[in-house]
Amino acid sequence: MPKLKVKKGDTVLVIAGKDKDKKGKIVQVLPKENRVVVEGVNIVKRHTRPNPKLPQGGIVEKEAPIHVSNVMVICPSCGKPTRVGKKFLADGKKIRVCKKCGESLDR
Repeated sequence: MPKLKVKKGDTVLVIAGKDKDKKGKIVQVLPKENRVVVEGVNIVKRHTRPNPKLPQGGIVEKEAPIHVSNVMVICPSCGKPTRVGKKFLADGKKIRVCKKCGESLDR
């Protein structure tokens, strides 16, 4: 299972597909499938039966996962979509850094 360069809570830009150029926050990361669920992106309609959660049933719109290669992390400090680099701190901790400005992507 490869290590993904995105985390839940990252703001990302969709760079390919029907929702190209949309921005959103990562809601869920699915590392086994190499996919992420982004808020407000790749909306699909699901026909659901009545259940305790949704007593009347009907058509529900929800976000579907998209491939991680179709998103790019937006750097919080420079505000641009960027590639993600790794850097080791003095105490041996590994952090993600913006390839454009060199600032840390981890809070």
